[in-house]
Amino acid sequence: MKLLIKNASELVTCSSFKAKKGDEMKELSIIEDGAVVVEDGYIKRVGKTEDILKDININEYEVIDASNKAVLPGFIDSHTHFVFGGYRADEYYLRLKGATYMEIMEKGGGIINSVEATKKASKEELFNLGLKRLDSMLSFGVTTVEGKSGYGLDFDTEVKQLEVYKSLNKSHPIDIVTTYLGAHSVPKEYKGKNMEYIEYIINEVLPYIKEKNLAEFVDVFCEKNVFSVDESRKLLIAAKMMGFKLKIHADEIVSLGGAELAAEVGAVSADHLLQCSDRGIEMMVKKGVIATLLPATAFSLKEKFARARQMIDRGLAVALASDFNPGSCFTENLSLVIALATLYMNMTLEEAINAVTINAAAAIGKEKEIGSIDVGKKADIIILEHPSYKFIPYHIGVSIVEKVIKNGKLVYDKERDGRYAYREKC
Repeated sequence: MKLLIKNASELVTCSSFKAKKGDEMKELSIIEDGAVVVEDGYIKRVGKTEDILKDININEYEVIDASNKAVLPGFIDSHTHFVFGGYRADEYYLRLKGATYMEIMEKGGGIINSVEATKKASKEELFNLGLKRLDSMLSFGVTTVEGKSGYGLDFDTEVKQLEVYKSLNKSHPIDIVTTYLGAHSVPKEYKGKNMEYIEYIINEVLPYIKEKNLAEFVDVFCEKNVFSVDESRKLLIAAKMMGFKLKIHADEIVSLGGAELAAEVGAVSADHLLQCSDRGIEMMVKKGVIATLLPATAFSLKEKFARARQMIDRGLAVALASDFNPGSCFTENLSLVIALATLYMNMTLEEAINAVTINAAAAIGKEKEIGSIDVGKKADIIILEHPSYKFIPYHIGVSIVEKVIKNGKLVYDKERDGRYAYREKC
């Protein structure tokens, strides 16, 4: 249970125990020729390799030589919907031909298609799909992921999704933080009765989820033609009173006031924010709400990107996430997300790295436990194939993660996990 990583060309610590805001996001706290000492799953020492080796008996440690390689905190994907049944490739094809996301949704497609497929899928099917998706995330350096329900809308299917997340959390190295998103859309039987559906969630679903400890967060799709600000407020306040932490899908399609609502109710994060108002940004800064931006979704939908530069310059803490889901963004590739953020949202690479590590940890309420290479935190660490973090967006859309350490254990090694098994046959 003792591990030493030594000789890292760049030890990118992202050092912090709180979200980085504004100019703080430019600082990565890099140690050249760095080393990390891990004991019992936690980081015990961080520093120059030469200094670390003076004070330990190297024979007591499993040693990973990271010469000519960069070492970073494990990536955190703080907004996904990765447990679902069915796919929506046909809808993607329609979008390529000019249909908008909301047009498809209004014609009975979108989320409702995934709802029907998820209802039909068994727990075993959803579990096996989830395992494959988690394995893929791991290969991209993800060590913690947030997973939402929202493809059931009825009691049984929503609970089924949350129970699958709970089982996956016990079965896979990646830690899963679970969010209940029953207010992802209005089910057919409640069409035109939005508030009645919100009251059903509050009275029937939330108490059960709380009793069974099936979710840490409650989320709502606050959007035109989905749930209004008033409907979203009622749900979020009720959830907060029951002890849930809050998230909100805010201001994605139109500027509805979701960012302002996130600040008002004390949400941990407000997500999407493509149409966020200046007032919404200012209110989020004052209340310490994390802005979780999802550039791969904007890219997939051919929408304008969120105003990350303005948000950061005004002192907001910005996180980045994949939004992995079957419709608007079918990717688990955080390397691509980083590239898009730097290419199209005017974020510096340093800001983007902090946004998928310490700020993403803050977006799920875990910034004191994970998200940086600091003494006392969990040893969730990735080692790249290249000597610098600058290679992440440079090799566009491809994972350059060579090794992943989770809770102090090597859980993924590109050379050992079958990716190059063909060499043995040559």
